[in-house]
Amino acid sequence: MTATKDRSYPSAVARLETALARIHPPQAKNVFTTVLADSARWEAEAADRRSAAGASRGPLDGRIVSVKALFDVAGTVTSSGSDVLRHLPPAVEDAEVVKRLRAAGAIVIGKTQMTEFAFSALGTNQHDGTPGNPRDRARAPGGSSSGAVVSVIEGMADIAIGSDTGGSIRIPASLSGAVGFKPTSGFVPTAGTFSLSSTLDTIGPIASNVEDCFVTDQVLSGEIAPSRLKGASPGTFRLIVARGRLFHRCESDVLDAFENAMERLRRGGLQIKDGSIESALDDVAKIDKIGTFPSIEVGATLRSLGLGELDGVDLRTRVRIEAGAGVLGTDYVRMVRLRQAAIQSFEKCFGNNEVFILPTTPIRAPLLSSVAADAAFHELNGLVLRNPRVANLLDCPSVSLPLPFDGLPVGLMLVGRRNSDRRLLEIASCIEATLRPA
Repeated sequence: MTATKDRSYPSAVARLETALARIHPPQAKNVFTTVLADSARWEAEAADRRSAAGASRGPLDGRIVSVKALFDVAGTVTSSGSDVLRHLPPAVEDAEVVKRLRAAGAIVIGKTQMTEFAFSALGTNQHDGTPGNPRDRARAPGGSSSGAVVSVIEGMADIAIGSDTGGSIRIPASLSGAVGFKPTSGFVPTAGTFSLSSTLDTIGPIASNVEDCFVTDQVLSGEIAPSRLKGASPGTFRLIVARGRLFHRCESDVLDAFENAMERLRRGGLQIKDGSIESALDDVAKIDKIGTFPSIEVGATLRSLGLGELDGVDLRTRVRIEAGAGVLGTDYVRMVRLRQAAIQSFEKCFGNNEVFILPTTPIRAPLLSSVAADAAFHELNGLVLRNPRVANLLDCPSVSLPLPFDGLPVGLMLVGRRNSDRRLLEIASCIEATLRPA
């Protein structure tokens, strides 16, 4: 629903003031790094004027949007969650995606907290502090788009824009209970964004429902004639459960929630069968034996920003960057070639209108105290990355949906064929509707 079509809907100005009030209480600590209150108020007033004149710019007009701290916003420093980048001059213009949001009438309320350089998945940040999981503040929110997911669930924004290099949108969506969408690379421009990995970086939305992700993705990707979401009909697609190693080490509550969801979807008329992506995982493992793209490529980003040394970088981040620095150029080229072959091979695994389905993360949100030690942090960080990162390496669109839960959230992940972004979201909408509590 948009404010332009329902006079009973609160004005953009009123909704913005409510959102701003939610940002500042002590329990909301560490969610935002920058609050753009003055410009957001101007944008809200402009949205209300357009609404009164019947001149809406589309479904995002008057919606409140937060953006991750790695996006350039004119007049602010793009610190990307790190102390060592705070010396940079303020950005002179908005990132391309921020420009598109503003042009669509979105109200940009501020920049949200993230893990340093977007290079970890639990949502912790030793420089700026960690926002607590909105379902249990003693637990990790998921990352790297940590503040993004909290801003949505706590009503500080309608929609959050994050980045996803190995799951950084879908992991917080899973651990905190939201919808997160990662597009196929190339559809959404990354210009004006701190780059963790030029090979794997993608930009997408976190929201409370699939439709908001759908309309936001259209704006981010520059859709000239945006359409409204129409959910897929149950008989027009098939879900393939990606049984195998991506189910290993799943918590019993995660497995129970997943299998209960499969049963409900079957009762709803959806076609589901067991399958495998083990051959694709073997291809991914060949790349991993050489190195990881983020470890190598973020070093190049930092050097381009004038950072020659890693003094002041969180040691947990630093050790991974230093590992990438030891990869030979010839081995990096091998990684690129192996990935291209893996992408082409994986596309052949899909039948017509087939989507792979599996748990987004094998565990629920861990206690922050449980990841205080380095060894535990690295183990759980790798575990929550394990399933989502496959879609990045194989360049597929992917979405995480929250499963009905009592207690800590569990995420359900869909992986679609490369470039099937719109169709995947239509299928996700059908699944969302089928799983919705009666």
